[in-house]
Amino acid sequence: MRTPTTSKIGVKYIVLRLLYSRDEIDQDRTGVRVEDEPGWLEEANTYATVIIMTLIVLSVLGVLLESVQGIRSRFGTELFAFEVFAVMVFTVEYLGRLWTCTLTRFFSSGSWRRLRWSRSPMAVIDLLAILPFYLPFLGVDARFLRVLRLMRVVRLAKLDRYFHSINLIGKVWKERRYEIVMSTVVMFFILLIASALMYHAERAIQPDNFGSIPESMWWAIATLTTVGYGDVTPISGLGRAMAGVVALIGIALVALPAGILSSGFVDELERQRQEKAKEEAEQEGNAPGFSCPHCGKPIHVTVDD
Repeated sequence: MRTPTTSKIGVKYIVLRLLYSRDEIDQDRTGVRVEDEPGWLEEANTYATVIIMTLIVLSVLGVLLESVQGIRSRFGTELFAFEVFAVMVFTVEYLGRLWTCTLTRFFSSGSWRRLRWSRSPMAVIDLLAILPFYLPFLGVDARFLRVLRLMRVVRLAKLDRYFHSINLIGKVWKERRYEIVMSTVVMFFILLIASALMYHAERAIQPDNFGSIPESMWWAIATLTTVGYGDVTPISGLGRAMAGVVALIGIALVALPAGILSSGFVDELERQRQEKAKEEAEQEGNAPGFSCPHCGKPIHVTVDD
């Protein structure tokens, strides 16, 4: 069964629910609407989205600055005040989404509707973004809290619902995950082989750097990923020869997942363009599915009697 998206549940839904009764709000596959919808609603929804996005970025920046001792000692009060403000906004947003989630078609029927929404990925991220702030009031151990407070950076994941490109990455990964996993398995296999060969070639000359296969894996990782830190290098003739071969293999291996992802992006963008052209053709009353394979524009088809 296809997992529904919760990204549409936003300020517009909350405002509509405040202004209209449940029976006055219509549902369709694109969202919700009402008769005589206020003209300012879409503009207000856009401004609210920008404000929330900005608040997410600033709150994550505050977490980073708070980790600097000098900044924390000087601006600790201001950072905490901003943290309280951000958490209040995110809390109201979360409760509003929880309240209005039943307006969507997927959560409009059945039992435990809001509980099902709260288990969706984006709802879990919204909860994790505010949870560390409230845990001290529940008597959570302070040592555990210091670690859990770092989870506030998950607020950055809340931006997913506002960016089409981030959603596109998820779709491409879902479509090409098997190819990416297979290329990763091949890379790990070659990593083990390269580490074992370099261990046997260099262990007698450099026991500190290549004293075991796990220690040799650091060199293999740096070489296969073409990073090449240079802190660990082979010095024997056999070791250098194998290092050259591994470096060349690394270039191809790094390019393999990149090629898979790039082709996935091209396919997904083409699919979305064809779907958009099909919808435009249907709206204009043309035969659905007829579109130019190059530009994606609908082709007008007429049939003579």
